[in-house]
Amino acid sequence: MKTATTYDGTGSFPGADARAQTRSQRAVQLTVTGLIVAAPLAGLAVALWRLWGHGVGLADVGLAVVLYLVTGFGVTVGFHRCLTHRSFVARPALRMALAIAGSMSFQGDVVGWVATHRRHHAFTDRPGDPHSPYRYGTGPGGQLRGVLHAHVGWLFGSDPTSQERYAPDLLGDPAMRRIARAFPALCAASLALPFGIGWAIGGSLRAALLALVWAGLVRVCLLQHVTWSVNSLCHLLGNRPFATRQHDRATNLWPLAVLSLGESWHNMHHSEPSCARHGVDRGQLDLSAALIRVLERLRWVSGVRWPSPARLEQHRRLAGRGSQVASSRPGAGGGVSPGPRSSAA
Repeated sequence: MKTATTYDGTGSFPGADARAQTRSQRAVQLTVTGLIVAAPLAGLAVALWRLWGHGVGLADVGLAVVLYLVTGFGVTVGFHRCLTHRSFVARPALRMALAIAGSMSFQGDVVGWVATHRRHHAFTDRPGDPHSPYRYGTGPGGQLRGVLHAHVGWLFGSDPTSQERYAPDLLGDPAMRRIARAFPALCAASLALPFGIGWAIGGSLRAALLALVWAGLVRVCLLQHVTWSVNSLCHLLGNRPFATRQHDRATNLWPLAVLSLGESWHNMHHSEPSCARHGVDRGQLDLSAALIRVLERLRWVSGVRWPSPARLEQHRRLAGRGSQVASSRPGAGGGVSPGPRSSAA
């Protein structure tokens, strides 16, 4: 059996060592996950039906864009760069606001999301990675099965991530625990908000329902699949200008840069996990880093870990020689300017 230490980079992963679940726990997990995945897709189907021959209002599109940015930045700036990798220190009120916004994206509660992502970095593309597209090997059949697993299949698996092991700092934060418990209510609010705004703007049930579909379900569906594409496509397609750890195949995938708000510069991120900017080269748009820069100038965040040109060049040279970064802790990484490790202001 292959383990994380003996994995050769080509074969399938061994069976996951998952905590046993009762039949009722498994049923609840599958039901809830299925609703989270299927409901936005159903919304997309309804939206396409409504659009066919009827059009869509500018207010619906504008509201969808605004809520996409709010919840998207909640994931990329809040869940990811602030809470998971501690790329900067946010003031307590901003930290909570980002966690709430990220929770409204329907991608899981804040503590579970952070724990899963830290585990992904601890075992990237090796046994132990919860959503690697190389889980079933590198052959054609295994790759097809693997990309489906990395994109959405892992959500239905029975391989839970220990929050006590991977996110003890968030479990020790009363505010984050409250926000995690409020996840179902925040998801409901994420749909109720466009419904209420649509009613207020349009003055009718039809206007409210259209806003719910476009700025609610379709917006959630798009953001979910963009995030999941970073898990799947950004380990299969694109280029790798920076060295990463052994077996880590994270790539930069430019077509997703705008929709992912800068997260698809994934190779750079895996080379320097705690760096606040992922798109570091000329022309690489990183809207999340731009927002962090604004927040820094407003003095709402501090200790921002911006890229170090010397370290970036070192990783380029290692990549050119086919070498890899020796080690990297989840949530940490070299090549960034010094800043505090504290996760609270």
